[in-house]
Amino acid sequence: MPFKKTPQTFTGKIGTVELGEADSKMVLGGEKTFPFYTFDAETVNAPKVGVEISDEMETFGALKDFYAGCETVADMAKKACELEGADFIVLHLEGADPNGANKSTEECVAMAKEVAAAINKPLVVAGCKNAEKDTELFSKIAEALEGKNVLFMSAKEETYKTICAAAGLAYGQKVGAESAVDINLAKQLNVLIGQMGLAASNVVMNLGSAAAGYGFEYVVSTYDRVKAAALSQNDVNLQIPTISPVSFETWNVKESVMSEADMPEWGSREDRAINMEVVTASSCLAAGTNAVILRHPTSVKTIAAMIKELA
Repeated sequence: MPFKKTPQTFTGKIGTVELGEADSKMVLGGEKTFPFYTFDAETVNAPKVGVEISDEMETFGALKDFYAGCETVADMAKKACELEGADFIVLHLEGADPNGANKSTEECVAMAKEVAAAINKPLVVAGCKNAEKDTELFSKIAEALEGKNVLFMSAKEETYKTICAAAGLAYGQKVGAESAVDINLAKQLNVLIGQMGLAASNVVMNLGSAAAGYGFEYVVSTYDRVKAAALSQNDVNLQIPTISPVSFETWNVKESVMSEADMPEWGSREDRAINMEVVTASSCLAAGTNAVILRHPTSVKTIAAMIKELA
């Protein structure tokens, strides 16, 4: 007797968030099944792949050949748009860090405007991890890019009020709610943001990440718990799409930064970094994230192909 599986159905559903404008618009979320469970229901909006570019171009030493000839960050963004599998662009303002290059807010705003004008895909803006500088940056860039439907990463417990009020409520942009790999912290932050009056359709969760092998099992368990609570328990405070900044983590671990001279037995440094990025991204996707941020063209192409096959 042939086996006939009964589709698993849930009372809950992940909400949707639109990024970008006009022809460049993309949608995150909308699923009502576990990741890639196409045997239970059709995929509504397949997970998306973002490409990270940085205002600290020397950070991208492994990609110097790919970005050869690019004189500005806007040039890099334009070239990144051409990558096979790229759905959106992430401008990482690392140089704004007061403990680093300490680039001025005015310089960063001008850069963001140039990048937005150079690309034909949705834009995500990531800060320098300095709370005070990021709140200032996001407020000014959100104003300068009003109408562009940009996602700003990230609003944390100590910064969400200012960032949500400026980027989200005043200028109609999208906000990334960042928590530290904990379902309760993620839910609490979503509730607080909602109490400010920012609709869930303007929020994307950044649950936090880690490179594979670096406590990553806790990251996966958090994604699993969030998805299960959203779908099977119909927890409206967790029915928000997620984004995973994979490249932010994977390019900083020893496997990606150790030189071939120091560890010749490890093989190509670039190959190591790509493998770390691909393994981490595929795991985040299998755990339920709606978007991953990557850096290397090979990683982008590989993950995009995986999504196409599974979704």
